[in-house]
Amino acid sequence: MCKEDDNKILVGRWFKEFWNAPSDLTVVDELAAPDVLLQYSPDAPRRGHDAVRAFRASLRDAFPDLAIAGASPIADRDIVVVHWSGIGTHTGPAFDDFTIGPFPAASGRTVRLSGTTAVRVENGKIAEEAVWMAA
Repeated sequence: MCKEDDNKILVGRWFKEFWNAPSDLTVVDELAAPDVLLQYSPDAPRRGHDAVRAFRASLRDAFPDLAIAGASPIADRDIVVVHWSGIGTHTGPAFDDFTIGPFPAASGRTVRLSGTTAVRVENGKIAEEAVWMAA
């Protein structure tokens, strides 16, 4: 297999095991670089395993049944891009650091999200993830 294929497999595991419910926060140590950078919101990038796990835990609390499906990833050297869509039930506070403001607390509504994610892979680990999302 080529490097791009390895990177697509890595990112596929990240989406399946980390982002989907039930998320496995232990995969952060296995799949991400120690100083991983998650840029999910323009106001609050997260750096490092603990910060990334905390963000996903808060998102899991807000959307415990979150299911994300991605289109076929596109890879070029160390960058993998995936367009994805997700659905989940909103049961708690979410996105309190977004510039447009947070979601209201626990609406109970089904929320559909979509976005595009670019992941930079370095030395076989996720070094950076940048997400552009629409709700």
